[in-house]
Amino acid sequence: MGNSCFGLKERLMKRLRPLPTVIVIRTCLPQRRSRDFRVVVLGSAGVGKSALVQRWVRGNFREAYLPTIEDTYRQALGCSHKAGALHITDTTGGRRYRGLQRLAIARGHAFILVYSVTKKQTLEELKPLYELIRQLKGNNPQKCPIILVGNKCDESHREVSEKEGAAYASEWNCAFLETSAKMNINVQELFQMLINFEKKPAAAAAAAAAAGAQPPQKKSQIPKTAEKLLGKCIIM
Repeated sequence: MGNSCFGLKERLMKRLRPLPTVIVIRTCLPQRRSRDFRVVVLGSAGVGKSALVQRWVRGNFREAYLPTIEDTYRQALGCSHKAGALHITDTTGGRRYRGLQRLAIARGHAFILVYSVTKKQTLEELKPLYELIRQLKGNNPQKCPIILVGNKCDESHREVSEKEGAAYASEWNCAFLETSAKMNINVQELFQMLINFEKKPAAAAAAAAAAGAQPPQKKSQIPKTAEKLLGKCIIM
């Protein structure tokens, strides 16, 4: 009788034994999902889109021009950022691949519109791309920040002045910057604006204020409307 009672007690204890601690922890803790901050670079062929991205990612400049269909770069960010990485899509400048551009815009979170200051036509060709961004992402610049970038500012021959580029940015209600991938002018500043926007609005505002105290290698003109956006950290 005593042995049978002991056996019954042992079986009951086994059934009432708590789950292992590891299983409880894995059940209760929420799963973290890393999310890339997607930046899309758009513009006509030959304006220097790939050169800007490669200057920032790899730190070099390639003289030879190689047409791009679509390239992607993923730059890991620190643990203080909401996103795991800055995902950059360098789109084609040709008209044959409009479907790829449309898909990249639909997936993007922020946009860089690049033209060459040596060729005014490349600035005018950005308008349909800008309108497509607004069509797919809406008219709220806080949700889809845009930077208008005049590249090749180191060239002596110009067809687009800095003032004219700033006027386009003011009309489109976006930020503006002139760069040179060849001479590494304002390239770091361009992508730092993107990182600051992704990280925290307050950090972006502080970065904009710091940039005002210590201007970059070539002073850029930002229209008042875009400057107001920068102050609210809806910049790229």
